[in-house]
Amino acid sequence: MLPHKQIESALQAAVHTVLSDADAASVLVRPCDPKFGDYQSNALMSLAKTRKLNPRQLASDVVANLDVSKICEKVVIAGAGFLNFRLKNSLLTQTLEAAARGEHLFFVKAASPKTIVIDFSSPNVAKPMHVGHIRSTGIGDALQRTLRLLGHRVISDNHIGDWGTQFGKLLLGWKNILDCAAIERDAIAELERLYKVINAECDANPARLEEAKSELVKLQAGDVENVAIWKEMIALSQKQFDEIYGRLGVKFDHALGESFYNPWLGEVVNDLLAKKIARESEGAVGVFSDGSQPPKEDPFLVNRDGEWIADPALVRKSDGGFNYTTTDLATIDYRLKTWSPQEIIYVVDDRQSGHFKKLFATFARWKPDAAKTTKLIHVGFGKIMGEDGKPFKTRSGDTVKLGDLLDEALERAYKTVCEKSAELPAAQQHEIARVVGLGAVKYADLLPNRQSDYIFSWDKMLALQGNTAPYLLYAYARIKSIFRKAEVKIQNAEIKLVAPEEITLANHLLNFGITLEAVAEELRPNYLCNYLFELAGKFTSFYENCPVLKADDAATRDSRLALCDLTARVLKQGLETLGIETVEQM
Repeated sequence: MLPHKQIESALQAAVHTVLSDADAASVLVRPCDPKFGDYQSNALMSLAKTRKLNPRQLASDVVANLDVSKICEKVVIAGAGFLNFRLKNSLLTQTLEAAARGEHLFFVKAASPKTIVIDFSSPNVAKPMHVGHIRSTGIGDALQRTLRLLGHRVISDNHIGDWGTQFGKLLLGWKNILDCAAIERDAIAELERLYKVINAECDANPARLEEAKSELVKLQAGDVENVAIWKEMIALSQKQFDEIYGRLGVKFDHALGESFYNPWLGEVVNDLLAKKIARESEGAVGVFSDGSQPPKEDPFLVNRDGEWIADPALVRKSDGGFNYTTTDLATIDYRLKTWSPQEIIYVVDDRQSGHFKKLFATFARWKPDAAKTTKLIHVGFGKIMGEDGKPFKTRSGDTVKLGDLLDEALERAYKTVCEKSAELPAAQQHEIARVVGLGAVKYADLLPNRQSDYIFSWDKMLALQGNTAPYLLYAYARIKSIFRKAEVKIQNAEIKLVAPEEITLANHLLNFGITLEAVAEELRPNYLCNYLFELAGKFTSFYENCPVLKADDAATRDSRLALCDLTARVLKQGLETLGIETVEQM
């Protein structure tokens, strides 16, 4: 058991002895400011507050029943009831040596693994994937990798937009103005052109709009020709998706598009009507407020001019068509029946938060028993902004295509690699540029608090200094170069921690697992980015102050080489968890 888990287990037992009715599982320890110790717990203060106890006295009572003498130095009670723990050097070295032997890498699998469905990326058929897709795709992939690493059963599902009113216009364009040479050359660009032309015609001519609607009705009715064309559009789009995902190294277990759920949409609406969760209004069917929440918290109400008015979630339009809410409810139902998840996570931009509030509230009323056992979570995120502070666009004002963005990342990275490492073979330069370019784009997107907008800057993301992927990749490659120079293999080295920089680095390595758990708990990959950046900084300080290959003796050299190796392994695993590859040389 890792040290923080040992402390946590002993602390929870002591709390249970003193407060038998307390939820001891909520008593956790976390890393703290090194001047106070290695770990800290503030849980006793909230336990004392709810029971109107003196927190310092409660802390004293708990410490009196706490035996961590084999793990820590004397436990210190600080402030209003903080508990500070400093690990014994002997336990620190034992933990490092176990990791060096391959027994763990400072994290453990979840004691009670969950089944989690994660819904992310979700591009639309017949449209190019654009820069905004990097957000949902990168965050979703980092989360699924983290959750899998911690032992959870993860089902990733790419809920592709392959149904809806736009297909009437696309079908009309395909039948009337399709350029066969263009569809062969660049299918997505041609599909985009078809939509733009027909959409403009529909805006200008009501008769043209009726033609498009007619094509959509035929598709929905199963017309053989229209279904065949629609399937061809999906196949052409899938080629683009596969290429982009292949470049990004992103994989999905399923890609069940919106159309997959069509057979059940009518049943969903009928069931909502039968249970009086939805009702008809002005020819449409919607879910309205049931009055169970205060108006400010009720997703089915909106305040206009100081008055709360209905803002229902429509599940059937007045023309008989269904919409996103209907499809999403059918999707939840399918996922519950198929995978029985404890959680369903949606990685979708924050602008859809209103939709998800209504969806989750509707689900809770529709399937109350399932809502008690399955948690629905919206992982929202902000926008990508240009350096002018406006949404990131091309110079001509168009949306930046994701493929073009990745191409430019590789070109810029290749130029830098050629300047910095001109002596390397061309093939190796191209491979380094690929890893660095893609890693830089992914990392720059994962680094900010996901709910914040962030500024897209090539210069910052490709910099070899600062909190960037190139800096971390260089740190990893530099460690690997130490072993090339050493020309020795370390086996079962005895680790000695004497210098302050050695102890600081060792303590930070131990926090890898806590960081992964925090990412999984709060669904925030930026925690891992910041952890790795700090790790690289602490390694630099260690390497500059503690000679490795020129250590005073072989035992010290081998101990420090073991610390180098553990740092490299954590960096590699951490970057891989973010979806970023590594290179041995830069």
